[in-house]
Amino acid sequence: MTNSSKFFCNSACEYFPCHDNNLGEDFNCLFCFCPMYRMEECLGNPTYIKSKSGQMIKDCSACSFPHVPGNYDKIMEYLNDNKVSKG
Repeated sequence: MTNSSKFFCNSACEYFPCHDNNLGEDFNCLFCFCPMYRMEECLGNPTYIKSKSGQMIKDCSACSFPHVPGNYDKIMEYLNDNKVSKG
């Protein structure tokens, strides 16, 4: 895919790929930090781990949803529907 406003692949990043990557050059780095991370419900498949203090922490390390090029519009619609602030 070509880098654009909906897709960006940074294969030169020292952390690339940050997840198991079966997408190769189609791995979308645009949402390097997932905009749904702080949401209790999201479109991905997070798991939860318990910290030493007993706090539950969202673990997105096995989720590739925001890195699939075709999911950009789905994410933007979800954020808009859930009234996530833009600033």
